[in-house]
Amino acid sequence: MITCRVFKDGTLKHEIPFDREAIEGARRDDHRVWVDAIDPTDDELTKLQKTLDLHDLAVEDSRKWGQRAKVDFYPQHLFLVAHGIDLGERDGIDLGEHDEIVDREVHLFAGGGTFVATVRRGPLFDFGKVGERFESAPDLSTEGIGFLLYLILDEIVDGYLDAIERFEDLSDDIEDAVALDDDDPKGARTRALAQTIFRLRQQVVRFRRLTSPMREVVDLLLETPTVVTQPLVPYFRDVLDHVIRSMELNDNVRDLLTSARELQLAQVSNRLNVVMKKLTAWAAIILIPTLIAGIYGMNFKHMPELDWTFGYPLALGIMAASAGLLYRMFRKRDWL
Repeated sequence: MITCRVFKDGTLKHEIPFDREAIEGARRDDHRVWVDAIDPTDDELTKLQKTLDLHDLAVEDSRKWGQRAKVDFYPQHLFLVAHGIDLGERDGIDLGEHDEIVDREVHLFAGGGTFVATVRRGPLFDFGKVGERFESAPDLSTEGIGFLLYLILDEIVDGYLDAIERFEDLSDDIEDAVALDDDDPKGARTRALAQTIFRLRQQVVRFRRLTSPMREVVDLLLETPTVVTQPLVPYFRDVLDHVIRSMELNDNVRDLLTSARELQLAQVSNRLNVVMKKLTAWAAIILIPTLIAGIYGMNFKHMPELDWTFGYPLALGIMAASAGLLYRMFRKRDWL
């Protein structure tokens, strides 16, 4: 499905059919044309290429989904790939399908100072209020197609900050859970929490892989005065600032998850040390009675106290006294 919108003096004038003559007529009248193609077929992409005089390589790229964010400049237009990010929300830190990153890739052609063409496939990125925002700033809407391009990129990048905010909430919950994870003798909660940390870290790494190239994209646009005119420079710098901020916050979340995992491993090691101390203490308590019993169990004929009436009670007494003394000593040192 292809929708064509025509803007005049910053106002949506009307929608026109996807027809070469109609689009060329609107462009000749210096109107801004926004062509939005949703799940286009190969024939529709070919028709779009002929209508807007798009470069063969750009159209070939647009047929391939799953590309890295980039911007390519051609003689008549530019071709831009961006990734809209969506991250569902749910209560708690049990990561599931609702917390998985949804990549909503967008391909964009812009050129001639008069047209922008967007290509979307499922899952579709929602442009939100781009049209309304375009109409609300008639002064900037006269700056070629740069302002419409800014609005689209701004909608995409704002989604990055929303996803990062969700990542921060999840990482804070994980940090609190790790801090309260001391009493877990069987380790079930520890293993579940470790899996949660691992899955969230995967999402954070994937987020960075999808979004970090946008910094280079906006930098290149800022260096292209034919697209980003002087009045639009502050707006594109604002988009760049949001991209940089999302990258920094993403790195903070990744560092926090790394610290949480290290703290969890330290807790596991500490619990293991406690267990080893208890085992060592009990082994030491049993050692002396075992030693005494072993000596008197050697069955030599001539041994001291073998014929003494109080020899057997004395041996048992020494065993009990030594075990009790060691028990009190280990309890005092908090080993038991």
